[in-house]
Amino acid sequence: MIHFFVPGQPQGKGRARAFSKGNGKIGHYTPAKTRSYEGEIKARAMQAMGANKATDKPISLDLALNYEIPKTWPKWKRHLALTGDIVPTVKPDSDNVTKAIKDALNGIAWNDDCQVVYLVVSKSYSESPGVLVSVHRLLAKRKAQIKTASELA
Repeated sequence: MIHFFVPGQPQGKGRARAFSKGNGKIGHYTPAKTRSYEGEIKARAMQAMGANKATDKPISLDLALNYEIPKTWPKWKRHLALTGDIVPTVKPDSDNVTKAIKDALNGIAWNDDCQVVYLVVSKSYSESPGVLVSVHRLLAKRKAQIKTASELA
C-alpha cells in the first residue's frame, strides 16, 4: 500500500501532561516534541498516500527503526553496529516509537490503529537514522501466519 521514510533519530510517544485550569479542573496536552514528530510522520504518510483514502481493512505494519551510531564509538565498534553484531538496546523503546507512528497514521493510512493486526518492528544501527514505515492491507499469507491462542495450546 505505502512505504515511506522518516529521517532522524526514532522518537517515542511522550506521555500526556496534565495542568490545572485554575477552576478546579485538570486539562491534558501532548508534549510539543511528540506533536512535532507525529506531524512529520503525517506529512510523509500523506505524500506517500497521494490520492488514496484511509482504509477500513485489517492492516499489516512493518517498522524498521534505525538508530544513530554514537559518535564516540571507535571504528571497530561502529563496524559491528553496521553489520548488526551490536544492536540498539537503548531508549526509546520500540513500543513507544510504534505508538507515535500508529497514532500519527490514524485517519491517513487507516481509520483507526486498532486495524493493525500484524506488526513487525526491528531496531538496528545505521548511518542514516530514521524509521522505514511499510503499511499493507493484510494479505492471505500473513493471515495464515497469525495463530490464535487455541491453535498454540
